[in-house]
Amino acid sequence: MEDNKKRGGDAPIACELKEGKKYSWCACGHSENQPFCDGSHNEAQSVPNLRFEATETKTAYLCTCKETSNPPYCDGSHNG
Repeated sequence: MEDNKKRGGDAPIACELKEGKKYSWCACGHSENQPFCDGSHNEAQSVPNLRFEATETKTAYLCTCKETSNPPYCDGSHNG
């Protein structure tokens, strides 16, 4: 599997996460359902999604540029 990641966007997306719910964050940028995975990494032969569970109910800003050092959360890397 190749590391042919691409930018899924240029800014984070605000998402309402629910405590205890599991999510699949797109780590490759190929998903049409940013910031979440739609399985496009399989056809693109790219990196797989990142599964995570929300630890609390809150609005979180999820990365779409795929450059964050704190996936799936935005750390401002898109500004650099």
